[in-house]
Amino acid sequence: MNAIAQTNGFALKPTSMQEAMAFAEKISSSQMVPKSYQGRPDDTLVAMMMGSELGLNPIQALQNIAVINGKPAIYGDALLALVQNHPKFGGHEESFDEQTMTATCTVWRKGDAQKHTVSFSQADAQKANLWDKQGPWKQYPKRMLMWRARGYALRDKFADALGGLITVEEARDIPEERDITPRDADQPQALPHYPAEDFEANFPKWAQLIQAGKKTGKQIIDMVASKAPLTEEQAQQVLAVEQGE
Repeated sequence: MNAIAQTNGFALKPTSMQEAMAFAEKISSSQMVPKSYQGRPDDTLVAMMMGSELGLNPIQALQNIAVINGKPAIYGDALLALVQNHPKFGGHEESFDEQTMTATCTVWRKGDAQKHTVSFSQADAQKANLWDKQGPWKQYPKRMLMWRARGYALRDKFADALGGLITVEEARDIPEERDITPRDADQPQALPHYPAEDFEANFPKWAQLIQAGKKTGKQIIDMVASKAPLTEEQAQQVLAVEQGE
């Protein structure tokens, strides 16, 4: 029997967002759900919503869907079970070449003229910087290769059954997205304008420098801007000295 099967047994099915949120809060406080959902009603709700689109009841969804970096994903074995429940599923074959460390998955839909085959090898994993990664890639390399080949093949042919889901194993290998938008505190702050009293005190000296040809009006403005920018009116007053006004 498939890992995921339709059932007529007891299964709560919320009929509104309010009911779903209340159910998510209640069930996320239970010890019977995976630890990744315990105390996380928002993640629980996302998994239940995705499961509903795939035809899974809430409990099935929580057992087979994980939220990785804010996105739902499904375990490799459950991915195959979902596809096997699809009315167009024609069959699948998997093999592993020990010499080349290559996993191959072939899948086909009913009525297909040709079968669809995808392979994923040790060389592919090395190119993707996965082979030496700590965790499952070190502990179960053959299994990880097979899950990757299976995931690609099933998603290629049964996108309509999977609703954009990828395998948990693949999702965990995708670098976490980070918000690189500068925060207000990181952004350079605009300097306040040059104080009016300081301008009045220093303007006569600047005027003398300009009239003596030792500085241009722009040089004066740039020099002052290193401390604080002049207002438009102050800058025009400095430039007017240079123009003999």
